[in-house]
Amino acid sequence: MNAYNEMSEKMLKLVAQQEGFLGHESYRNQDGSGVTISYWKTMENISNWKQNMEHFEAQRIGKEKWYASYRVRIAKIERDYGFENK
Repeated sequence: MNAYNEMSEKMLKLVAQQEGFLGHESYRNQDGSGVTISYWKTMENISNWKQNMEHFEAQRIGKEKWYASYRVRIAKIERDYGFENK
């Protein structure tokens, strides 16, 4: 396992322990680009995660070693529904 995957697994275990964390979804393209969406109960929970020192250190390492760029978007989901033909 490479260092990026190890850090990713470590952060997934850590975030799962955070107050207000509801879950996440992650998608990657073959070129390695992708998106990760995390769901939280409150803005305060999001802020606390942003300030978590282990998470902050992982972000610092990511900027130095793995990412040329990234974007964070915080949005409120007003409605979520779908259809599955089984």
